Amino acid sequence: MRVFITGASSGLGAALARHYGALGAQLGLAGRRLQGLQDTAAGLDARLYQADVRDAAAMQDAAAAFLNDVGVPDIVIAAAGISIGTLTEEAADAPVFRAVMDANVLGLVHTFQPFIAAMQSNRGVLCAISSVAGVRGLPGGGAYSASKAAATVYLEALRLELKARGIAVVTVAPGYIDTPMTRVNPYAMPFKMSAPAAAAGVARCIARRRSYTVIPWQMAWVARVMKWLPNRVYDLIFEKAPRKPRSLPA
Repeated sequence: MRVFITGASSGLGAALARHYGALGAQLGLAGRRLQGLQDTAAGLDARLYQADVRDAAAMQDAAAAFLNDVGVPDIVIAAAGISIGTLTEEAADAPVFRAVMDANVLGLVHTFQPFIAAMQSNRGVLCAISSVAGVRGLPGGGAYSASKAAATVYLEALRLELKARGIAVVTVAPGYIDTPMTRVNPYAMPFKMSAPAAAAGVARCIARRRSYTVIPWQMAWVARVMKWLPNRVYDLIFEKAPRKPRSLPA
């Protein structure tokens, strides 16, 4: 099995690398931080590609190298992303909005596009990590919620475009995962998963070629309720909800 994973220098991406590495997969691991990639790859059959998913040319180069060195991937997982608090009223947050959208939406395009033509030969799987945060807009998290909502809709369109070619598009929307991105959150995180448990859940969705799944199952029920709450009820519940910090840890 050949698996290419972005965001592999930490968090869920690293956990997915270890999950598939334990199964004997040949891995391509992409990420911004070389040291993090090296830590993830310890003991695994992995090629490393230092690249930012916001950089289309860098992702083209990484994909070309993987195709040449390893072959056509059976699975490509877009796990890279940015989660950070934002406020529209703050002028300093405008470039942060752009960075979040570039990473969480255009990063999917940059990750998948170079592999699609080749993957028609093996009916592979493209998987992207969305989020329950994309179900409704969360105060103080406008960029992140918008990016994940956009990602989910983009992936639905891509799924339909690629069906006739035999390539599955799998969207997984996790709730809270214990990673460096969530450890800064100043609020309770119900049904929080460990990164290895989340990786196992994502892998199950990929194996079943499921079009859209919220994990864990408890959060799937929360997402259904959130989606259908009338605005006045949703507003009452979430207007004063605690907000994610507007800066990430160094």
